[in-house]
Amino acid sequence: MSFDFALAWENLPALLAGAVTTLSLTFPVMALAALISLPMVLARLSKNRLLSGFVVLYVALFRGAPSLILLYLIYNGMAQMDAVRDGPFWFLFSSAYFCAVVGFTLNHSSYVIEILAGGLRAVPAGLVEAAQALSLTPRQVFLRVKLPLAIRYGLKAYQNEVLIFMKSTSAVSAITLVDLMAVANEVFYFTYDPFTPLLSAAAIYWAMTNILRLGFEMIDRRLNHYLHIAGLSDRAGASAAAAEIPVRQNGLTRMFARLRV
Repeated sequence: MSFDFALAWENLPALLAGAVTTLSLTFPVMALAALISLPMVLARLSKNRLLSGFVVLYVALFRGAPSLILLYLIYNGMAQMDAVRDGPFWFLFSSAYFCAVVGFTLNHSSYVIEILAGGLRAVPAGLVEAAQALSLTPRQVFLRVKLPLAIRYGLKAYQNEVLIFMKSTSAVSAITLVDLMAVANEVFYFTYDPFTPLLSAAAIYWAMTNILRLGFEMIDRRLNHYLHIAGLSDRAGASAAAAEIPVRQNGLTRMFARLRV
């Protein structure tokens, strides 16, 4: 095993260009999945069995399907349908980038739906009752009480899902997109040196992952600043939960007071 620094430096521009492709997939998919997930979560938690059942089926289908299979079905499978190939949207489905965004959005949104639904279920009923007692409308209760708390509760799980998803975008090389992993493989095919390009790609993935992680930690500190002030950010177990209650109650009391005004 040997790492060729000269080879790594020579191919660094191409690897960084591949990393740009990786990020250009990650952020649009995150945005689209967030837009899809919110109405789907409302349908998932509604009392309408038809809507709820549809979302349950959606989550079960796309969370269980491997990303690579979804990419193959959308990029290769849609091209076999005359209605798609001769239709007005063929210019979209003929693009590997568009098919990758669609496939990853379907898969990623299925996880985001469950994360957000779990966060909404975790909102204490007493807080909702208190908001209703202050004459807040159901819309205000959702937007000002339930949704902000659900985002706080689900942020860590969402962070993990985003980091895993970003690394799973390496599958797009199978549908001709040249991302970071595709560049590393191309260098390997030409040089027969597996260590230098793959370790270089791993280092870039590591850097992107940790930059995203630090970004999420900044958001976490912003949303849960009262926990960090109280020194509870790294505690676990019942003792942390018990110590957190008065801090959280004080913050919510101030929030309800502002809403009432």
